[in-house]
Amino acid sequence: MKRICVYCGANTGHDPRYTAAARALGRTLAEHGLGLVYGGGRVGLMGVVADAALAAGGEVIGVIPELLMRKEVGHRDITELYEVATMHERKALMVELADAFIALPGGLGTLDELFEILTWGQLGLHGKPVGLLNVNGFFDGLKSYLDHAMGQGFIKPAHRAMLLEAEEPAALLERFAAYRAPQLGKWGTLQDA
Repeated sequence: MKRICVYCGANTGHDPRYTAAARALGRTLAEHGLGLVYGGGRVGLMGVVADAALAAGGEVIGVIPELLMRKEVGHRDITELYEVATMHERKALMVELADAFIALPGGLGTLDELFEILTWGQLGLHGKPVGLLNVNGFFDGLKSYLDHAMGQGFIKPAHRAMLLEAEEPAALLERFAAYRAPQLGKWGTLQDA
């Protein structure tokens, strides 16, 4: 792995632990020699994770659509900032630039990005690890939903297992190192299905 894409909020949320976790993640990525790919904003958890990675000497690549350049206050002090035309281009370029994906706390945009990258993995479009940095149980409700959907037959256990989780950045990176994508056959179906 060379670069990790981080999906996170353009807000910081109410709990200061979210900001602390974003700062720790940015620093940890830089300390492990991993570049950060993210949404390109200067505000919210996006800005926190980017600034922490930069402060620790890390590479930071942002990808932001023209529409959000002013709204999310594009971060011009990072290693490289790509300005793209659409949200679809943003997400596609982030996937292309990254070798793994981490979701920090965030809102609808974070969930959109997380579920799209999981769906692409389910379809066999990539075999990259995807994880949650579950700060203070932020994603517990989401995990319960996924377990419920699996129990109801809408998510295969192998696909549910694609979403890794940890409470600390270093622990999540260790899980990434051990990750093996599900073996898919023709048409993106599981080999054992």
